[in-house]
Amino acid sequence: MKKKFKISLNYIFLIILGIVMIYPLIFLFFACFKTNEEIFGSIALLPRTFSFNAFVNGWKGNGQFSFTNFYVNTIQLVVPTVAFTILSSIVVAYGFARFEFPFKKILFSIMISTLMLPNAIIIIPRYIMFKNFNWINTYYPFIVPALFACYPFFIFMMVQFFRGLPRELDESAYLDGCNSFTVLIRILLPLCKPAIFAAGIFQFIWTWNDFFNTLVYINSVSKFPLSLALKMSLDNQSQISWNQIMAMALASIAPLILLFFLAQKYFVEGIATTGLKG
Repeated sequence: MKKKFKISLNYIFLIILGIVMIYPLIFLFFACFKTNEEIFGSIALLPRTFSFNAFVNGWKGNGQFSFTNFYVNTIQLVVPTVAFTILSSIVVAYGFARFEFPFKKILFSIMISTLMLPNAIIIIPRYIMFKNFNWINTYYPFIVPALFACYPFFIFMMVQFFRGLPRELDESAYLDGCNSFTVLIRILLPLCKPAIFAAGIFQFIWTWNDFFNTLVYINSVSKFPLSLALKMSLDNQSQISWNQIMAMALASIAPLILLFFLAQKYFVEGIATTGLKG
């Protein structure tokens, strides 16, 4: 009886905690249907009336560019960055996990040490370098570093996952006539789906929500992603229509929420298994 009571208390606590954590999203959703007076003048969660005008008017953007344009820009920025991050991280992690070469430990230590560099320290030299490359106001400062494995967190994640896979799999494949590339593609990658999904989800969310780096490298409204477009919506209005801002914010985070729930199984497996080492 005491055990059931304890379990019931745990469930009640988790439900209350979950409601507290998800309440901002609930408020954001219902605020899309409220006027400014309702948002700031009432503590009621539900609006007096439900109208989708905030979504319609907010989607029009600043008149010259709609949120369709900003969505396309965000996809053009995020998808190549995520794809190249996964590809390059797998290749580099495979080398660190499965091969011996000169200065391997030193290079791995240097790679790990870059995790401790704050973005504020490297942003100025990176900006100068990208400016000399004529990459400012393009998406190259995001895509090219991803292509050359400049995200050590994901390399470390994949290295840990590869180390958890028994080397006997590689040796058996070599005996069957496979080379290193075939072993990676046919043997190891199918087993790395959880880690790949976890890395992809992390990078997708971080790049989609990135405000600071996009603000530094992109200065043309026609190339703004959603994060900058939302900020521009606040700056362009003398009297801010908060319901429109809330509506576009909800539209901006909807793909992230959908992606997380669709890939939740692989995400949890990836986080749970990348820390294991065989």
